[in-house]
Amino acid sequence: MRDVAREVGVSVATVSRYINGSAPVSPEVAERLEQIMAELKYVPHSAARQLATRKTMVVGLLLTNMYNDFFGPLLYGIESVVGEHRYNLLVATCRLDNQTNISLPIGPHNTDGLLIFAGSIKDDDLAELSSQGFPVVLIHHTAPESLSIPCVTVENKAATYKLVSHLIEDHDRRQIVFMKGPSQQEDSYWRKLGYLNALRDHDIEINPKLMLTGEFLHGVAYRSLKDFIDRSDPIDFDAVFTGDDDAAIGVVEALTECGIRIPEDVAVAGFDDSRLSAFLNPPLTTVRAPTAEVGRIAAKNLFNLIEGHPVDDVTLLPTEIILRRSCGCNSG
Repeated sequence: MRDVAREVGVSVATVSRYINGSAPVSPEVAERLEQIMAELKYVPHSAARQLATRKTMVVGLLLTNMYNDFFGPLLYGIESVVGEHRYNLLVATCRLDNQTNISLPIGPHNTDGLLIFAGSIKDDDLAELSSQGFPVVLIHHTAPESLSIPCVTVENKAATYKLVSHLIEDHDRRQIVFMKGPSQQEDSYWRKLGYLNALRDHDIEINPKLMLTGEFLHGVAYRSLKDFIDRSDPIDFDAVFTGDDDAAIGVVEALTECGIRIPEDVAVAGFDDSRLSAFLNPPLTTVRAPTAEVGRIAAKNLFNLIEGHPVDDVTLLPTEIILRRSCGCNSG
């Protein structure tokens, strides 16, 4: 920049103002600047401009993984808002069980704010971001009580309770397997609580052996249910609540391989109403969660924080039961 300024005969500040568009220069000076920059093959350094303006025009999204169909609608909702603000979206994956002393891949050094999905950041890192006043919005994860960080999530417990109660009351299923999600995710906790409350309120004894590991992943759920069915001391069951639809795909595969009919022998229900749910055989009864809307509101809240506007501490979006044939209903 100094070389350009010297050749044109202007100050470094004038070159900087022209490059950043922060103040006008005369047409003659602008033309001369372009000529000299071309001759010297000078390309303005974007990182230097970012340091000067304190703006990267990038927001980050931290996820645990991107191979679950759940994340497609979430990304769609986020990107719709990011695009409106003429920002770019930087996506990275990070899992709590992989973190030792590894720095976060995205944060204040390369973004203007972060959207953070459940299970992808330690509380210590979250506290550090908060102490810096860095804009952060949590997705499907409420902040520790000591931190004031907004979150956007969905109603889990009441919907799970209603769906498990439907299996019991309308289809007389009483030996219901529950596929647990990741232990560090709040969605898993609230869905498990809804399942347990439904059993208790219908005077059904809780059997810990019917609570299997699903991890919200079809491969894990498939293997878990296959091992459960193949055990030397088999336990009768007549329904499976999978905790999420990706796990439901694994459950349906395992049951089909074992010659177990759905829903005649075993009813199946999931959570999320992913894009594949209606196309499974049979179509999947599930809880419809507004995943794209979660992404949209989370991104909107993040830009409000970036611009200095207040946002709600917790945004809880409603869910609804979608009845299809996998539970025994004739719908769908």
